[in-house]
Amino acid sequence: MSTQYDHVSVVKKSNVYFGGLCISHTVQFEDGTKKTLGVILPSEEALTFETHVPERMEIISGECRVKIADSEESELFRAGQSFYVPGNSRFKIETDDVLDYVCHLEG
Repeated sequence: MSTQYDHVSVVKKSNVYFGGLCISHTVQFEDGTKKTLGVILPSEEALTFETHVPERMEIISGECRVKIADSEESELFRAGQSFYVPGNSRFKIETDDVLDYVCHLEG
């Protein structure tokens, strides 16, 4: 797994969600694709994100529990793993430690 992206543009303004519990930056590639690189901080409640396009969340460091859409059970994901969320859906994510991630916007 590569530890960096080359030949990209980075949007300087950060994306801040949930009062700073999630902060990311958008990375734009030469072929027009986009990803966000971010950090999610621990919180007492799960954070709920809505998707517009399909997303693949790649966990870089840390671990998290995720419920996708209306799932009753959460699944544990660790560094080196990823999970997929369909477009026009949502997911809830919880972490007890700092979580580094790459969100691959696939739509």
